[in-house]
Amino acid sequence: MTKTILVVFGTRPEAIKMFPVVHALKADGAFRVVTCVSAQHRGMLDQVLEIAGIAPDHDLDLMKPDQTLDGLTAALLTELGKVMDAEKPDWVVVQGDTATAMAGALAAYYRKVPVAHVEAGLRSHNIYHPWPEEVNRKIIGTIAALHFAPTETSAAALKAENVDAGAIHVTGNTVIDALQWVSARIEAEPALAGGLADLEARFAGRRIVGVTSHRRENFGGGLEAIAGAIRDIAARPDVALIFPVHPNPNVRRVMEAELAGLDNVAMIEPLDYPHFARLLSISEIMLTDSGGVQEEAPALGKPVLVMRETTERPEGVEAGTARLVGTDRARIVTEIFTLLDDKAAYSAMARAHNPFGDGQAARRIVELLRNAG
Repeated sequence: MTKTILVVFGTRPEAIKMFPVVHALKADGAFRVVTCVSAQHRGMLDQVLEIAGIAPDHDLDLMKPDQTLDGLTAALLTELGKVMDAEKPDWVVVQGDTATAMAGALAAYYRKVPVAHVEAGLRSHNIYHPWPEEVNRKIIGTIAALHFAPTETSAAALKAENVDAGAIHVTGNTVIDALQWVSARIEAEPALAGGLADLEARFAGRRIVGVTSHRRENFGGGLEAIAGAIRDIAARPDVALIFPVHPNPNVRRVMEAELAGLDNVAMIEPLDYPHFARLLSISEIMLTDSGGVQEEAPALGKPVLVMRETTERPEGVEAGTARLVGTDRARIVTEIFTLLDDKAAYSAMARAHNPFGDGQAARRIVELLRNAG
């Protein structure tokens, strides 16, 4: 009997980590696959859908300017519920820690539909860092019937919360599947990531640092300190920084005020997925407050400096691929300069084993769903 699987996601990171699962589900005759996007991120989500060749069956298009978290959550819960009532899925699959994932799990629970959680078990153990993602994850973890943990560390975190060990499966992280897939596409079709060619030519001979910064908990003083650190790093003539700036006005306002006019800082529009993969490949170091970059960059041998006080991905720190540097301006600069100037320090991070997977996570997830009751 064919199982109906409703796959729910809404942001760019979710789409990146879900499209390998959607591809694998659709390639398996055991499933009727229904995709539903909330468009919690609109433009950035659509870019991933296009490259991955996914046309959603349901597009809720819920994002509004300056929308509150409670307003978004209420809309998600109501509209996702309507989709579930129409499609009557056997399983609902959610990913990660967004409002979309949390509301999708809750709407499924209200209908007694089992939930499978991709990237389960990540914990920072601080409900305000990252905020609101940590609580979203914990809510989903309480509801889910299948927990696809990316690592043994995340599986252990679930077991510590008394989740049934039989429901926990270590699969690796689907972000590695996605990165391998898009890297192969770029190799076959270089034009997919050709939009950075002018910047690559402009910064030829300089050492590129890739930057991303958008975390809510860094709004205000944290972002100002990050901007100041970027300015200090840009004082080095041998360095160039490429910074796809998040569209959130809280981010743009700070960065444009501090960094406009610096000839070796390229503040550019957010990159589609192939171009972001290209940025990872040409950067010597990634400076980020993102979660996904902590997983992606080590797959390409790039050290990651994490501008956060805590991380729900401690495996990277423990393996030596990532280092927590917080948002202290002087510390960020010191850590970057150490990697730029100390070959041994750089090599130790660049060559560390990536703990996040082997590119086979989606295949394992689909097998587990096929065998689930």
